[in-house]
Amino acid sequence: MIGHQFRYDAYTYVRNRQSLFFTLFLPVMFLVIFASVFGHGKVTIGGVAISVAVYYVPGIIALGLINASFGNLAAAVVATREAGIYKRRRATPVRAATLIGARALVAVVVSLAIAVLLLAIGYAYGASIPARTVPALVLDVIVSTLALCCLGFALASIAKNQDAVMPVVLGITLPLYFISGVFVPSSEIPGWLLSVAAIFPVRHIAAALLVVYNPSTTGWAFDWPDLAVVAGWGVLGLIVAVRRFSWLPKGG
Repeated sequence: MIGHQFRYDAYTYVRNRQSLFFTLFLPVMFLVIFASVFGHGKVTIGGVAISVAVYYVPGIIALGLINASFGNLAAAVVATREAGIYKRRRATPVRAATLIGARALVAVVVSLAIAVLLLAIGYAYGASIPARTVPALVLDVIVSTLALCCLGFALASIAKNQDAVMPVVLGITLPLYFISGVFVPSSEIPGWLLSVAAIFPVRHIAAALLVVYNPSTTGWAFDWPDLAVVAGWGVLGLIVAVRRFSWLPKGG
């Protein structure tokens, strides 16, 4: 049943040009711009100088994951709810876990596709990862995506209509992109802003992905502390979603 619902949700996603732009083409555009304009410079991370292109690839992957699994998911869930689709489906034998699991699975697949696409584009700019860190990259993407899905469902449970979702998403994510080291190298961000960013998951998603790309990283590159914070935010989002989620239109 999850597979059947997944095919329907995936088909709906592919037909939504706005979703495709924000989740696929926007991260690609950002990466090409940043890598082309600043790619020949160097930034210092943890006392080690790395290429700007190497720095920006994991940050833009984090942006792509957030767009796909948080903003896009919240908007899609609210639109489906307000159209009365969830209300009608809940009247059928389809279990709630099937609907939620299928939508989360779409987000995971899209996030992996974004990571692979940006990985390929980053390679063209000289940003590559060793084979030993690939499992860490996959784990980072999956954990981050699932946590962001929980936060997306939590936001959807609070938003009253689709028009309110994207302004809230942009109001939350844009400042965090700047202070979390996604758009601006963390070495150039004041320490107090980095401390504020460390409260939220964006900083930790970008940091975990950067460990995978950082040439000075040794071992398997599993960044457990950052992943633990991301997972903790996912649990918080899940609690809010379970308590507040509604299958009925709010009519806001």
